[in-house]
Amino acid sequence: MRELVPISEDDFFIVLNHRNAKFDFPLHFHPELELNLVLNSSGKRIIGDSILEYQGSDLVLVGANTPHTWIGTEGEAHVVTIQFHQHFLAPESLNRKLMLSIKELLERSKRGILFSEETIEKLKPRILELSETQDFDSLLKFLSILYDLSIARNTKMLASHSYVDYYRISKSRRIEKVNNFVQENLNQKINLKDVANLINMSETAFSHFFRKSTNTSFTDYVNDLRLGHAARLLTETELTINEICFDSGFNNVSNFNRTFKRKIGFTPTGFRAQQKLITKH
Repeated sequence: MRELVPISEDDFFIVLNHRNAKFDFPLHFHPELELNLVLNSSGKRIIGDSILEYQGSDLVLVGANTPHTWIGTEGEAHVVTIQFHQHFLAPESLNRKLMLSIKELLERSKRGILFSEETIEKLKPRILELSETQDFDSLLKFLSILYDLSIARNTKMLASHSYVDYYRISKSRRIEKVNNFVQENLNQKINLKDVANLINMSETAFSHFFRKSTNTSFTDYVNDLRLGHAARLLTETELTINEICFDSGFNNVSNFNRTFKRKIGFTPTGFRAQQKLITKH
């Protein structure tokens, strides 16, 4: 479901401070970005197609329109959520040297960024402080938090590339041509030879060219796109596993189940069950 975030065009950001959090909000998305700090709790966190356990404390930056939810233990759980417009900083500002790391942080957030315990301990007091002030200094403090997040070490990307269409495709026209072809034929058999011929290259030359341009193999790229498509269908439709398998371009259900579990961590059936469970909450 889409959440209507209570932020106006006049706000840079808002802070929601939930003591004794109930974790009763279902899987949802919104165009605003969200920094979520969870304290004194353990449970399950879903960001896109990532379903992982967390314990104690958790800090994640979630990008625009990426589905997310936390289902945790109640009682003394404390959740502080900062939500802000995806264009709260102008592109001209983000392209300046001092802001480039923040620009990169916001781009990466589409997959959800998990921060380390060390980062949580460093930033927790400053994040909590934001809920207590409403002055100009709070904006400067928020920008400072974003900067420290942008240079933080030991971060982890959560959702897969394919789920949020986050491939760093080169600006090369040949790569763009290949990408368009794959997207249009995702549910069909895609031969390396046909794709290489599309841009007048040999299979070997194309494989090297594609990996250098995208930092992934062509086979992994196609499989990840198919898995992302399948994850969406499992979440958003009532199609059967067989129907989703072939609609996503896999040639048999066994291979689909095996590949999905290896990449996502759940079988397609288990993934759908998790999504439905969270939605009911």
